[in-house]
Amino acid sequence: MWRRWGFFRQFKLNVIKLSRIQADPDAIGRGMALGLFIGFTPTLGFQIILAVLFAFLLRQNKIAAFVGVWVTNPVTAPVIYGLEYQVGRLLLGMPPLKLTEMPELTTSRVVELGEPLLVGCLVLGIPTAIIGYSLTVRFIPSLRQLKIPRWPRRRKFMDD
Repeated sequence: MWRRWGFFRQFKLNVIKLSRIQADPDAIGRGMALGLFIGFTPTLGFQIILAVLFAFLLRQNKIAAFVGVWVTNPVTAPVIYGLEYQVGRLLLGMPPLKLTEMPELTTSRVVELGEPLLVGCLVLGIPTAIIGYSLTVRFIPSLRQLKIPRWPRRRKFMDD
């Protein structure tokens, strides 16, 4: 059963994780930027694995990369991927996909649709990573100075 404020609780937990990482803000920012960029790639389902793998290979902060990937989740993924597709389609000068064409999606058509998605991924992912890096580097020192109160523990509800 979903908690009423589950999204906000998860966001707060991710902020707390970032503030407690024992690394300099620049290293955390680089890991966050990597995670955000991978979060904007159309690799849903493999993003966490890719983020941690690339963070390991590039010697970036793995926890920050893990947290950054959560920019895409089941709620935000359709919006982000739809926006990426539209941006890529506009940049490539492609006509919009009509709903009547959806049942006719063949393998070649799916590959054709992947091109604007990848272009949109790069166009939106790179600035998002840069902004995420800047914000992380700026706010990590402030977060560390805050005394973040513990979130109340969940109560177990019993069915009567």
